[in-house]
Amino acid sequence: MKNIIKSLFIVGLFAMTSCETNLDTINENPNDQASIDPKFLLTYVSKSAFQVNGDNMYASRMMIGTDGENTYQYMKWNDASFDVYSSGLLNTAKMMQEAEKINNKNYQAIGKFYRAYYFFNLSLKFGSIPYSEALKGESGITQPKYDTQETVMAGILSELKEANDLINSNDKIEGDIIYNGDATKWKKLINSFRLKILITMSKKTTLGTYNIATEFASIAGSQPVMTSISDNGELKFADAADSRYTMFNNSGYGSSLYMADYFINMFKTRQDPRLFTFAAQTTGAKEAGKAITDFTAYNGGNPTSPYSDNAALVTAKNISKVNDRFYKDATNEPSAVLSYSELEFILAEATARGWISGSAKTHYDNAIKASFTFYQTYVKNPNQYFAGFDVNQYVTTSLVVYNDTAPLQTQLEKIMTQKYMTMFHQSQWTSYYDYLRTGFPNYPLQTGVSAPFRFRYPQSEYNYNSTNLKAALTSQYGGNDNINSKPWWLQ
Repeated sequence: MKNIIKSLFIVGLFAMTSCETNLDTINENPNDQASIDPKFLLTYVSKSAFQVNGDNMYASRMMIGTDGENTYQYMKWNDASFDVYSSGLLNTAKMMQEAEKINNKNYQAIGKFYRAYYFFNLSLKFGSIPYSEALKGESGITQPKYDTQETVMAGILSELKEANDLINSNDKIEGDIIYNGDATKWKKLINSFRLKILITMSKKTTLGTYNIATEFASIAGSQPVMTSISDNGELKFADAADSRYTMFNNSGYGSSLYMADYFINMFKTRQDPRLFTFAAQTTGAKEAGKAITDFTAYNGGNPTSPYSDNAALVTAKNISKVNDRFYKDATNEPSAVLSYSELEFILAEATARGWISGSAKTHYDNAIKASFTFYQTYVKNPNQYFAGFDVNQYVTTSLVVYNDTAPLQTQLEKIMTQKYMTMFHQSQWTSYYDYLRTGFPNYPLQTGVSAPFRFRYPQSEYNYNSTNLKAALTSQYGGNDNINSKPWWLQ
């Protein structure tokens, strides 16, 4: 890892970003290009991209804080950062440049995947963003224009198509901590991510030159996609420096972070044992000697109540903390940006919408079963949670069973509820974005407070790229940069 960091320092000196950094201060000698083996950059970019994002857990009503007012829990966030331009995207660009020097198409293909991944998340977070002119400081573009959200989404779909065409079984992939050099699995992830982008744009009919439903059907019907949890796009952690689980030894997890009742109650009402892997018993239940598998031993706090009210539940010993494996287990579970379970939910939704033929119920059931397989595989001592549990019986119970002939909104509610239940510390902000576009599951909100649609642009853009930023704000939001301005993908 020290060698990787040393290499990245060189990248920071000799490759130019376009947004977050004051460009006058870097790259005095652009002709002095240092060469770096792309395998080091692949390791670093993968490790960075696949980390767990805990903020989403508050916004998605899964966790609450008890020691202060968390801005995500109370839907009061403001600006976010463009740091990913000067870290993930910059190093991805350098990896692709180095891969071109040695004519390795696989690193270029994976680079296109990471470009798509980063730009996808940036655009969902803000709306219009620098895309076509981003990362072109060496060409003299230090104040890039903002591209519309439609342009960005159509562009990254095209990049992923190119990535699918580039990936091959001949060029070696070293430094690969996701798939250990397996190009076939990268191809499946690339195509599965194309489907994720398309389903996320479900409120639209077209995306640039793409017809969304037609393109989805073409990819799902003709390209390799994930078929089991062994294909998950996930990072496995190791008990070694710089490789441990993201939340390992996180002091907040050990002291003031607790479970939200909205999330916990979904599992309690369905008698779903995955709850036991996410949450700890209340102190009162533990002192009373209740079994780990006793659903009455778990209770959450109200994410819309003042944090002092939830702190009172702590005093009363009647609120569950996050299961301590999330901060005491150095390896814990892998962190996925896209899993086989999520893909099956995506396919279920596409079937329900009529984009592809088949049974939405089959995909829905497959998704649930894959989620249970994941936890039974990676949670330590799974028998203490899942002994006697039959997932085939679970999918037939009244609150879970799926009906292919139900109205679309009923089907979507089933899909989104169960999809949401798989995303505790997984898939980053996906559950929140699903809620914004479908309304499911129906998050509890404080009276008079709406769920934000986006983040404000970072102050650095006002400082260094204000002309282009203001033009983007005017064209999107009438000049208003606030969290309740609705971006194109939700209109």
